[in-house]
Amino acid sequence: MHTRPRAPRREILGWAMFDFANSAYTLLIITVVFGDLFTRVIVGDAPDYRLGNLLWSLALAASYLMVVLVSPVAGAIMDYSASKKRFLFASYLLTVVTTAALYWAAPGYVWVGMLLLILSNFGFALGESFVASFLPDLGPPEDLGKISGFGWALGYIGGLVAAIFVLAVLGEVSVANFERIRWVGPWTALFFLLAAIPTFIWVRERGQARPLPAGRGYLALGFSRVRQTLRHLRAHRDLALLLISVFFSMGGIAIVITYAFIYGAQVIQWDETTRTLMFVLVQLTAAGGALAFGVIQDRLGACRTYSLTLVLWILAILLIYFTPWIADAAFFWFGLGWQAQQVFLVVGCVAGASLGACQSSTRTLIGLFAPRSRSAELFGFWGLAMKSASVFGLLGIGLLQAWLGLQKAMLFCALLFAVALLIARRIDETRGRRIAEEHEAGLRVW
Repeated sequence: MHTRPRAPRREILGWAMFDFANSAYTLLIITVVFGDLFTRVIVGDAPDYRLGNLLWSLALAASYLMVVLVSPVAGAIMDYSASKKRFLFASYLLTVVTTAALYWAAPGYVWVGMLLLILSNFGFALGESFVASFLPDLGPPEDLGKISGFGWALGYIGGLVAAIFVLAVLGEVSVANFERIRWVGPWTALFFLLAAIPTFIWVRERGQARPLPAGRGYLALGFSRVRQTLRHLRAHRDLALLLISVFFSMGGIAIVITYAFIYGAQVIQWDETTRTLMFVLVQLTAAGGALAFGVIQDRLGACRTYSLTLVLWILAILLIYFTPWIADAAFFWFGLGWQAQQVFLVVGCVAGASLGACQSSTRTLIGLFAPRSRSAELFGFWGLAMKSASVFGLLGIGLLQAWLGLQKAMLFCALLFAVALLIARRIDETRGRRIAEEHEAGLRVW
């Protein structure tokens, strides 16, 4: 079998810096600031914000549906033409420009906000799968867990660094503070623009471009290679099972990332101090979890680690749902004056520890199961699974919260994680790695 030498440290750092850069978008636009700004200020249908929540879900679902349609074909073209960096750069520019333009999303301009959100999240989500396709080239299989975990951990540090400016300068999400907080889009774009530069300087394009067959264009070639991959997925049983499991687990994570701070504002009704503290705690616990589980992955196995994170997620969602009752029970039984928002902080740490670790372990598994000659394409399928899951999850939670309210609707996440866990138990990591290595050595034909 072929061995994969470990890439230079500078290249690994350059690759991880894209995680550092794009986490500002996840944190400030999707999770913490702009989601709250869109639902409570730009749409502003108080007191329950159900229309704002639904429009937020629909906009994100539309962007993820676009990724589902584009990602695998783009990945196949990238593999064949050795153009990963060019595709990554295009997604990066799209994200930067449209995120900066979110400044123009204001009360009364709901559709402007939705359109810009769809375009910016489309670019961001494509970039996530594009940059992940470089992972198999960065080291031998036994190092991929640590490398992936390092990238995800650095990403959470990046999100925290980007958030400091928002906390210190832009202030709270409110109608009164709108003229300052609307700068969250341009600030996120600037941070992403500058922090991702090392990726394009230090990361190498290792593939070899192949000439196009006579009379065929890249688009037709991309669709042809995707069809070929789908026909052969039956022989890659563990890869197929992983993608199905990822569909359910990432559906749950998409809901949590999108609604955690909306939930804190609407259900827990936290104050600005608690919101700020949650900012910091989630980033730190997520970074610590990604690093720790990255090491565990390479010792325990990525699949077992993934299953462990799913168990933690189920626990976290149940704690999120029962947070108000936990606070009431602590006072009734023990006389403790815990507020629901204080309990929610502890729950946030449990979720944070699982967040980066779960996503990192799936990225590692794809890297282990993917033949290097088709890594971009298979990471495109990873992106397809994640983003189609996001469409499913966000539409589900959007409709459920409109019917049942946001608190009860969050239990949908626990169901998604439980299904993902049941499927993950059928994955044989050793077999999946062996099949990928046999393909790479020429012992199997795709």
